[in-house]
Amino acid sequence: MKILVTGAKGFIGKNLIAELKNRNLTEIFEYDLDTDPSKLDSYCRDAGFVFHLAGVNRPKNQDEFLKGNFGFTSELLNTLKKHNNKCPVMVSSSIQATLDNPYGKSKKAAEDLIFDYSRETGAKAFVYRFPNVFGKWCRPNYNSAVATFCHNIAHGLPIQVNNPNTVLNLIYIDDVVDELINALNGKPNIKDDGYCYVPVVYTKSLGEIVDLIYSFKSSRDELSVPDMADDFAKKLYATYLSYLPEDKFSYPLKMNIDQRGSFTEIIRTLDRGQFSVNIIKPGFTKGNHWHHTKNEKFVVVSGKGVIRFRKIGTDRIIEYFVSGAKIEVVDIPTGYTHSIENIGDTDLVTFMWASEPFNPDKPDTYFENVK
Repeated sequence: MKILVTGAKGFIGKNLIAELKNRNLTEIFEYDLDTDPSKLDSYCRDAGFVFHLAGVNRPKNQDEFLKGNFGFTSELLNTLKKHNNKCPVMVSSSIQATLDNPYGKSKKAAEDLIFDYSRETGAKAFVYRFPNVFGKWCRPNYNSAVATFCHNIAHGLPIQVNNPNTVLNLIYIDDVVDELINALNGKPNIKDDGYCYVPVVYTKSLGEIVDLIYSFKSSRDELSVPDMADDFAKKLYATYLSYLPEDKFSYPLKMNIDQRGSFTEIIRTLDRGQFSVNIIKPGFTKGNHWHHTKNEKFVVVSGKGVIRFRKIGTDRIIEYFVSGAKIEVVDIPTGYTHSIENIGDTDLVTFMWASEPFNPDKPDTYFENVK
């Protein structure tokens, strides 16, 4: 199928086209402000589906609302009619179409036009009234509060929140794209009033959003990550990361170094434990301690070593030989004193998980040699 996307370089357009190509739908006519206008004729002649995402949000003159949102829609539909092309047309509208302002009126006029076109020609029309859409590639300091907050906080710039209690209905760009592809496949979500919709909507206050984004910024210092079981937090965090300055993708970690090697904590969480990297120099041993409740998992990723265990109160020593040549997990059960020794001639690098972050006030760590 040949697919026409107007507004191809816009926020939704870029994300949609990227995913269409991911799904091997590569015959895409990309139309935007800098496209040769004469191409619209051949695009409308050959298209098997139209995603009409072009629109005007912040014109210099309010008259441009009607010209950009109604006028171009009219031109698009007339060109389709010229070629007797009755392919389905998806139209991007806004929840503001119900409001009595120039932008809302222009969106409502475009909606009425597409519904009339559908009744006249029999072509399927899918009209979506989008609320606030957030996600990667959205232009900051333009018409998206989330994009502005993410960009400014990531860059250390101030933000302005007039009323933190203001509530927004938000939809995530990947959910939008999934729904648009549903429409392409003839399976859109449609309400009783005839409007299509994205089924996953989040209702959040500006204060909640801002607090979350600031927590993302501080998470680097705290070695924390958001609660990925929270669907909104997961998607907002992905959005925030897309606005990081390109020279700030990396950040330093504290390496605790001694003659034996180093220990570096990577991530600590309240409910999923602590993740670290342990490096041991050849001939050295670390550990020789045990825990009541804290448990661990060791994964050697480079070098050769031996992990030794001895159950408290017994004499028998258990050995597990490990190396980066065979990646495997070794559980460290409670009640066993344990150690890990580098028996190779290169650094022994071990990825470690502990069931809880280290707490100096309650370490649950008791030193006792394995042998």
